[in-house]
Amino acid sequence: MEKVLEVRWHARGGQGAKTAALMLAESIAEMGKYVQGFPEYGPERMGAPILAFNRISDNPIHIHSNVINPQIVIVLDATLLGPKVTAGVPDDGIYIVNTTKTPQQVREILKITGGKIYTVDANQISLDTIGRVIPNTPLMGAFVKATQLIPYEEFMENMKAELTKKFKKKPEVIEGNLKAIERAYQEVKGE
Repeated sequence: MEKVLEVRWHARGGQGAKTAALMLAESIAEMGKYVQGFPEYGPERMGAPILAFNRISDNPIHIHSNVINPQIVIVLDATLLGPKVTAGVPDDGIYIVNTTKTPQQVREILKITGGKIYTVDANQISLDTIGRVIPNTPLMGAFVKATQLIPYEEFMENMKAELTKKFKKKPEVIEGNLKAIERAYQEVKGE
């Protein structure tokens, strides 16, 4: 990776975007890459729109500001689809959206002609595997598949280690999240 890859997460408070950005950063750092993961929020509360960000590079990252021109946008809540999602994204950007809609339907909603769009029903996957609607970890699986930036097996090993640190006394949560990532990796559709 020659330059810094920037990712912007769009979600609502409580959907796990901050956690996902931080866990993605930790997992990718374990692979020897330089990475940042951070949220942007103020007095938001459960259900309010929030943003989170990642930067990934093979070289040290010297940027310490919000992501303005992301190459990749991940949307945890399809009700947020609109101009804020496409703001600053280049024509060849990648969108990964939690929705039951097809990539073509999302393209029409966003009113874009270029780039790539990937969709996955992360809500249903998380409900089936974790037992509640929390779309963050399934979307990490979709990210790995859509971008092909990091090897799936290595990512899964690192995620297992990260989840074990976070939920060591809840093995069912670890297993459910790993299954959610795997299912989203397999089920994500793109165009």
